[in-house]
Amino acid sequence: MDPTTLRAELLEIVGAHQVTFSPAHRDDDLHDESLHRVSREPFAVVRPLHTAQVSALCAFATRHNLAVTARGSGTGLSGGATPVSGGLVICFDHMNNLISLDLEDHVAVVQPGITLRELNELLESSGLRYPVHPGELSGSLGGNVNTNAGGMRAVRHGVTRRHVLGLEVVLADGTVVRTGAPVVKNSSGYDLTQVIVGSEGTLALVTEVTLALSPRFAHGATVLVPFADLAHVTAVVPRLIAAGLQPSMLEYIDLITMGAITGATGMDLGVDPQVASRTSAYLVIVLETRTDVQLDRDVADLALQLDEAGALDVYVLNANVAARLIEARERVFWVSKAAGANDIVDVVVPRSKVTRLLADVAVLAERYGAFIPGCGHVGDGNVHLSVYLADDDARAALLGELYRLGLDLGGQISGEHGLGRDKAAHYRTLTDPELLALQRRVKEAFDPAHLLNPYRHLDERDLP
Repeated sequence: MDPTTLRAELLEIVGAHQVTFSPAHRDDDLHDESLHRVSREPFAVVRPLHTAQVSALCAFATRHNLAVTARGSGTGLSGGATPVSGGLVICFDHMNNLISLDLEDHVAVVQPGITLRELNELLESSGLRYPVHPGELSGSLGGNVNTNAGGMRAVRHGVTRRHVLGLEVVLADGTVVRTGAPVVKNSSGYDLTQVIVGSEGTLALVTEVTLALSPRFAHGATVLVPFADLAHVTAVVPRLIAAGLQPSMLEYIDLITMGAITGATGMDLGVDPQVASRTSAYLVIVLETRTDVQLDRDVADLALQLDEAGALDVYVLNANVAARLIEARERVFWVSKAAGANDIVDVVVPRSKVTRLLADVAVLAERYGAFIPGCGHVGDGNVHLSVYLADDDARAALLGELYRLGLDLGGQISGEHGLGRDKAAHYRTLTDPELLALQRRVKEAFDPAHLLNPYRHLDERDLP
């Protein structure tokens, strides 16, 4: 069908104010925040207002064999929202409503375009919150669902899939399906909700999310702990978990990364200069609880545990410094990007294996002549590394070895950013072929024409 006729048909589905046609697209709609940004020119970028329009758009794409790329806020880091040339981008930023809030059952139903910031502002007076905290608060809930986002609170609250009770989704042919229910137990048939969570838009388009919420804590403390070496930081984590303290955040930051983020913000952490001169890495711990009495007890217990584990000192930060430090930690990606990082890695391993992984990565970096500083959610084993190595071939070889190190320790290639375009080839190379084959059969069942977010994940074809 010629483009003029396609345009007319598309405009019958949505209004002219909801769509742009090539070449009039906004630049921001053509990429995400991957360091390997690749922009493509889709036929149209469409902003639906409700599920019926999404259904009609998918049916339209199937009729005309158009690739479909779902897009939330575009904050992804792996190239998962890169459009396909001549395809259709369905952008959900106009579907950003809180549909319902059940204060008794602690359940919210939201549209996928609502951002983390918008949702938590709407929940603020309710005493509830959506506890997943991947860092970028402009990220959308649809993006969180599709990448199974985690973040700094995962050590206590888990990742996105723990909080998704059900979904409304649109299949490639336009069929609308509801999965799950607003209940915490469900042993009724295949759990298709959890199949779709983390599928990066390759199986269905999410149009509603039913979320389990958590009570807000009235009292909290942020504790900064310097250590002489990173091995002590990672070794103390299992001890703190076993002590039953239930920290909401357990973050490690190496000396180089801490220097970069404090330098970028002009922040003074108040660490004694003599202690700072002996420090190689920091542990940042956030405790939250219901009462100030319990918080004081937990902080005292924490300090004792840290002292016995070889901490150089323990600093309970004032609220202002604590907020600035957490915000700065959230911005590490942008600091690394500004410094010229060539790749961002989010390998996850069992938390007891983090020390071994980081030691092996240091050897790998020396062998390749690379610079690999980092930080991460050490409480759940999710390591974030910035890789500085300009040679593309050498860096690809290094990454392949780095991912293999993680897998050999019982981990996975990506803990929360997703595979997108950037990690898909490594995933296919390093994953059991039988597992890949099974996943491909799942893909066929959901999307037999391979129109939903093609050219990534299991798809070995190059993005056209």
